[in-house]
Amino acid sequence: MDLDRLQRCYAIARDDLLAQRNPQGHWTGELSTSALSTATAVSALQLVVRNDPSQAERLQPLIEGGVRYLTENQNPDGGWGDTDRSYSNIATTMLAVAALTIAGCREALIEQIAFAENYIEARGGLAGLRRRYGKDKTFAVPILTNYALAGLVDWREVSPLPFELACLPQKFYKLMKLPVVSYAIPALVAIGQARYFHRPPWNPLLRGIRAASVKKSLAVLTRMQPASGGFLEAAPLTSFVVMSLASIGQAKHAVARNGVQFLIDSVRPDGSWPIDTNLANWATTLSINALAGGGEEVAQLDCLPWVLSNQYQEVHPFTGADPGGWGWTDLSGSVPDADDTPGAMLAIAHFFHSPASDNETRQQIVAAARSGARWMIDLQNGDGGWPTFCEGWGTQPFDRSGSDLTAHAIRALHAWRDHLADLPVSRAIERGFRYLEKQQRDDGSWLPLWFGNQDQFDDENPIYGTVKVLLAYRDLGRMTSDAARKGLKWLASQQNSDGGFGGGASVPTLCGGASESSVEETALAVEALLAGEKSDFSPETLPQAIGWLCAGVEEGSYVNCSPIGFYFSKLWYYEKLYPRVMTVASLGTALQAFASVPPAPATATTISDQ
Repeated sequence: MDLDRLQRCYAIARDDLLAQRNPQGHWTGELSTSALSTATAVSALQLVVRNDPSQAERLQPLIEGGVRYLTENQNPDGGWGDTDRSYSNIATTMLAVAALTIAGCREALIEQIAFAENYIEARGGLAGLRRRYGKDKTFAVPILTNYALAGLVDWREVSPLPFELACLPQKFYKLMKLPVVSYAIPALVAIGQARYFHRPPWNPLLRGIRAASVKKSLAVLTRMQPASGGFLEAAPLTSFVVMSLASIGQAKHAVARNGVQFLIDSVRPDGSWPIDTNLANWATTLSINALAGGGEEVAQLDCLPWVLSNQYQEVHPFTGADPGGWGWTDLSGSVPDADDTPGAMLAIAHFFHSPASDNETRQQIVAAARSGARWMIDLQNGDGGWPTFCEGWGTQPFDRSGSDLTAHAIRALHAWRDHLADLPVSRAIERGFRYLEKQQRDDGSWLPLWFGNQDQFDDENPIYGTVKVLLAYRDLGRMTSDAARKGLKWLASQQNSDGGFGGGASVPTLCGGASESSVEETALAVEALLAGEKSDFSPETLPQAIGWLCAGVEEGSYVNCSPIGFYFSKLWYYEKLYPRVMTVASLGTALQAFASVPPAPATATTISDQ
């Protein structure tokens, strides 16, 4: 191990990460552009113009910019992927074809659209789309709705959604076994009404019930809409709501108007839309935890007040979540969840333990951590795992418990257990570990809920999932357990010939022709391997992986992003801070493990000036 090289590369990556902060002192990051978001926005805005021509002057330039982005970013196989580094998929391609059709471009783009429709047909058409999502109608029904609004499929192909159930008190939602996930109630209402409007049910009783529920469910939708106008700060979900309302003569409804304003505010200079506005809170807490892992004095960052201010202090209008959780951003469309909340709890723990924190600050931090812990414990599912948003929904893929979420929750509760004596922390943690043991696959790996690898079977990313679980075993001193050692051996066995981990086939047109390994997955693997029993893997494993990362820092390629992030319903994204944060976390942890003399810390001047 070349410690001088390691120290030098860590310092470069650390200083670069610090330089990514915004003027307010925290991190905002930047999500990838999205053909999927762009397509849905184009459809929504064009349908608004069609139903309210007075909007044409301000919306037509955005529609044209979105069309231009789509036509310039079609993949060589005729399809579109979720990001500019993603493989084509049937869902995004169908949305792009629908958008170009609604925008009146079929004649002008006849060859491009024919090429795309050949791609769709080759992947099974409507049956292929349904196979992609299975019983989860959260995204399949909106896509088919968009297709029907474009006149490309009969409304009979669009499953009706029981929007009348949104009129029930929120606490009953999870008992209704809704066909969409917990965060998709706005889509249930707007798309359900569009399907009802364009093809009413033949049953007179059901038709009457739904007719009587239109006004009340729209009131529910209005209450759920955040101040920004963007449901979940997400262009696709907001666009589906807007296009559905516009198609039934509600283009001037307040929800549609506010949704249109959100799309106007979030469009990018190249004419595209991102999958979400930003992941500012997630990016900031990840950065704090990465820097602290390298021995940095994070109290000098001066972003604690901002992190604390993002904790929810009242019941959330969207999911009905109790106070105490954190969401992924400080913006109004965010929702508290079981990944961002543990991330924030771990981040503020570093400020609590800093010698620079005074007693008043520590009291504020403890109060926030206790509130977060109560929220986490109440969220735990009956199977011992943690879901993302709402306890007990469980019937749809992104509402079930997840290994990555559970491991993160365990780490956060453990970090604060000395201040949680009156809460059932030990019981929650042990239930969580039992869940993780049941979720471990025969080969020793675990699968995550919110991250994937587009080159793996079923888009799975066992490297990410296994690392996140192993970090929980590390934090609680359980790396010698059978489950942890089995996971560690599996992880080490995944090292590529170039020394890195993860990635997939080198595709120059999509990913710049980078090596088969990815920065994100290699950095994650290093952090977990550093905590393991060295007898469980080859002595060359860590030096080769760390060398791969150092070479990336020296070449500047460590900032290259991979589309490993899953958004809702398996929509891919990448975030420009992920490779930077994960590189800092792994190299900093390596220095703490190997160096007899730790790296020179970033100074207060460095932190404040960058």
